[in-house]
Amino acid sequence: MNEPLAHTTQLMQRIISEYTNPVFTSSLSKEDQIITHLIATMEWDVTVVTLDTGRQFNAYYELIDRTQKRYALNLVVVHPDSTALTACIERYGVNGFYASVEARKACCYARKVLPLQQVLTKYDLWITGLRAEQSDHRSAMAVTAFDEAFKIEKFNPLLHWSDADVDTFISEHKVPVNPLHAKGYPSIGCEPCTRPVAPGEHPRSGRWWWEHSKKECGLHQN
Repeated sequence: MNEPLAHTTQLMQRIISEYTNPVFTSSLSKEDQIITHLIATMEWDVTVVTLDTGRQFNAYYELIDRTQKRYALNLVVVHPDSTALTACIERYGVNGFYASVEARKACCYARKVLPLQQVLTKYDLWITGLRAEQSDHRSAMAVTAFDEAFKIEKFNPLLHWSDADVDTFISEHKVPVNPLHAKGYPSIGCEPCTRPVAPGEHPRSGRWWWEHSKKECGLHQN
């Protein structure tokens, strides 16, 4: 077992044991698929949830099926609240997120943040696949910290993994991943808000590429 994996496994085992009801929220990214692999193979008692925004690439839905079959896992799929989503669309339009940062954040709130708020009220530990290399904002995060926005302890076990660590693990353990990664999509969100990136571009430059922001949707503010 390599050093990052050994450290992460031991850390996850210890921290998960300290909580009675942990949840892992997965976007089915490479990092999230690694954590799902660990949860399933180590048989940790952790609920795995994914937020289906309703605007995902078809590859996301195919990967849900592949992941469930590979790990015999009950992946809980959460959808936006219809009332909140309808209100957002009525105010900004179906594709109004292109018009302003305000409209985009409102869409992210209805499709991601609000459903996550509702999910996290049921749990006492929130596990994520965030890594420091993903953005300047995430490089300032801690492995464990209390999330003030969602009022829950947050655990980022892969925070200090490198791109090479991630790719090596996936290759060695044959972890199922989104085929779009191989087509220039290092960071995959909703289909209308994600484009492939060119060589040398920042991995998150393909997210909300039409605006100048810190490339976050509101799920991970601290």
